[in-house]
Amino acid sequence: MKKNKLLFLIPYSLWIILFVIAPLVMITLNAFSSKYGLTINNFKQFFINGTFLRMTLNSFWYAFLITFITLLLSYPTAYILSRMKNQQFWLLLIILPTWINLLLKAYAFIGIFGKHGLLNNFLGLVGISPVNILFTNFAFVVVAAYIEIPFMVLPIYNAICDIDPAVVKAAKDLGASNFQTFIRILWPLSKSGVEAGVQAVFIPSLSLFMLTRLIGGNRVITLGTAIEEYFMSTMNWPMGSTIGVILIILMIAVMILTSSDSKKKKEVKL
Repeated sequence: MKKNKLLFLIPYSLWIILFVIAPLVMITLNAFSSKYGLTINNFKQFFINGTFLRMTLNSFWYAFLITFITLLLSYPTAYILSRMKNQQFWLLLIILPTWINLLLKAYAFIGIFGKHGLLNNFLGLVGISPVNILFTNFAFVVVAAYIEIPFMVLPIYNAICDIDPAVVKAAKDLGASNFQTFIRILWPLSKSGVEAGVQAVFIPSLSLFMLTRLIGGNRVITLGTAIEEYFMSTMNWPMGSTIGVILIILMIAVMILTSSDSKKKKEVKL
């Protein structure tokens, strides 16, 4: 039995070593490398150069906006979904867009937001002149939020479904309003799902680069676009690796900050 378990661990271990540990080691070594050997000059340049700091702030700002908008849309959606009949069908409709390639979805929005796209054609029918939406910060945030919605809805939906309906009913019987029920019952008991959703949305949003190019144009500059620029254009791999290492550290910090202690006992105050 133990031998069978070890055999099952081999493919998993190889995958972890080849596609997780090895790339991390490689970019870390590249980040500290130079023509003259090991150095920390790349990190000094990152923290001294104001451009990199602005990119970092931009990355956090856009990630925050995308996460906030996604949460505002996803929590009511998850709650309504948990109260509906045929939940699996509606859940499938929400998950379905994740099966479509990200590049195809980006080009679909280019067709919608473009100068001669569907949106401007509709505005023309009602007598409104065309508006420039594509290649703006607004378009980038809207498209990114749309793409990330399923990853926020699913964990919140699962957390809400785990809440005992008797607890909510008891709050109503004790005279709690809908707002009080949400603040004191639903939100605390579904917080684990919200945290998981925030991690699933905020962390990838920090390193977006394809959407920034296709939807935001050159107006949206983040750490993800900087990494792409250093690796693909300037071929400055040590600097690109340095930004990558810093981005990984930031992602780990976000994971720690948005994770609650699962051992803590949940208390609900009515």
